[in-house]
Amino acid sequence: MALRCLLYNTHNFKLLSLVEKPIVYQHCLNPKPSFLCLFKSCFSTSFLITKTPKKFKKRKKNDSPRTNPIQKDYPRIPHFENLILRDAHFRFLTKTKAYLFKQPEHVLQLDEAGKLHKELGFPRGRKVIRSIQRHPLIFETYRHSDGKMWFGFSDLMERLVDEELCIWDKMEKDRVDVVRKLLMMSAKKRIPLSKIYHCRLLFGIPEDFRDRVLRYPNYFKIEVENDGKRILELVNWDPSLAISVLEKEFLVDEDRVKQAFKFPVKHGKLLELEVDDEKRLNLLNTLPLVSPYSDGASLDLWTLEAEKYRVGVIHEFLNLTLEKRASIHHIVEFKEELSLTKHTYQMLLKQPRTFYLAGTEMNWAVFLKEGYGKDGGLINQDPQLDFNDKLYKYAEMQ
Repeated sequence: MALRCLLYNTHNFKLLSLVEKPIVYQHCLNPKPSFLCLFKSCFSTSFLITKTPKKFKKRKKNDSPRTNPIQKDYPRIPHFENLILRDAHFRFLTKTKAYLFKQPEHVLQLDEAGKLHKELGFPRGRKVIRSIQRHPLIFETYRHSDGKMWFGFSDLMERLVDEELCIWDKMEKDRVDVVRKLLMMSAKKRIPLSKIYHCRLLFGIPEDFRDRVLRYPNYFKIEVENDGKRILELVNWDPSLAISVLEKEFLVDEDRVKQAFKFPVKHGKLLELEVDDEKRLNLLNTLPLVSPYSDGASLDLWTLEAEKYRVGVIHEFLNLTLEKRASIHHIVEFKEELSLTKHTYQMLLKQPRTFYLAGTEMNWAVFLKEGYGKDGGLINQDPQLDFNDKLYKYAEMQ
């Protein structure tokens, strides 16, 4: 046994010598070995971590329509961007208030509310109770006699709802004129009731406007199509309403209206026009304006007159809104009625003097610059907006 171990060790020693001899020989070839050779090791160091693990690396944000700003070529205006952020902050409050208003006694079962993330405006996969608890003065939860949890308006919110109803009654005549002007701008002087209802908050139109229009048979008529869709039609054309805001302002401040839009005349560089001469040349295209209450559907789609009509329609549309702004989703809602095209975004970018685009590529809004002062506040504040500001104030209180 001892002899067998001796032979085994002797064999290993010979193998080790054979392996080490070339290394020694290589070292001998270099009469002046480098300093690093002294620290040369035959052991593996692959187990050592020489790179930063992925979980500790800073991840670069991928370009996404959810985060990319819609306004890139022009400086961003903070007070317009902040309004978009405010809307996102109060999305749950706004949508839940509108949804509960339609419910009997303004209450909803908590289990059912958890399934209505789209209708109530809370993130999908989150618990609705977390959003409710953000506004303790507006919403409250309670356990019913059946043992199930419910939530609804607080006593303070009920009083605010009554206050809003008074505003709706007070402003009813103005809202009727807004709907009439929308119908007068539409191609066939008719708009589905569902579209107006979907955009009702944009114009301050009350929740029950579908019942209120029946009080005005001289203005409106409701037609029911074969598929059951209800269409609101204009009964009488009113020439006094068919005057746009730009046409009224042209009589007061002609120079400002001339500068509102820019439709440049294409010319060669060889002309070498001065700035004033170029402005006068562009006025040949800008004027005369095309009324948004004219028959825009009959114009050739890609002519200058058709583009002037579409720009004027959006200008008048934004003037009818409470906050002189509208989401692109609201504008697209009336695409057929207002004879708009899929190139609305590119068209608006050409008019930075009048329009400002705020938000992200997926969800952006159009602002009418002339509706706001230098301080970023609206020049004309509607009573409905005063109520909304009060509601937001209470919603932030704990």
